[in-house]
Amino acid sequence: MPVLPGRARDRGALLSDGLPLVFASVGTDYHPFDRLSRWMDAWLEAGGSDSARCFVQTGTSAVPRLAEHRQYLGHAEMEAMVRAAAVVVCHGGPGTIMLASTLGKRPIVVPRRKRYGEHVDDHQCSFTERIAGEGAIVLAQSEEELRTCLDAALGRDSEAKLPPTGAGPARAVAMFEQLVDELMLQVHGAKKDVIRSAPVSRRRV
Repeated sequence: MPVLPGRARDRGALLSDGLPLVFASVGTDYHPFDRLSRWMDAWLEAGGSDSARCFVQTGTSAVPRLAEHRQYLGHAEMEAMVRAAAVVVCHGGPGTIMLASTLGKRPIVVPRRKRYGEHVDDHQCSFTERIAGEGAIVLAQSEEELRTCLDAALGRDSEAKLPPTGAGPARAVAMFEQLVDELMLQVHGAKKDVIRSAPVSRRRV
């Protein structure tokens, strides 16, 4: 089963191999993101392996059958992978997206979804739709969309096109954080109102 070599000097062979590298990261959330692992394997099996090598940082997700993989990477290792990658695929976490952007890569993003047990809510969907509209990322919400994006990014399909590039995601992430702060203030305010308006129960003696 292919895994990332443990010693830095041995990882050089992976990062300098002849084929371009597709690096996929599910992040560090404790919820498994099996869909992304399965979709990367399926793309490789359908011919992607002829055009690229693939490495998946899996976290608690299912281990891919065909892609090289490792559960977690240190920050320096993540940077090295993103720098070396021709294509970055990741979940909808702001930290991973910002890292890719900082290193000059526009990632293909597959957001986690609550209904599949991949997160506690669907905030990644709302966030990624917003910054995709600004051209900061390439959004793939289905397996077919992910395959099309990968083929377009690697030039495997002359008819497949990526959406136009926009501004970097820094402003969108800042707006997203502001929206979260406002939502939390609303939630806390609602709780205080409930406490203030709750009737006082009197026990009869």
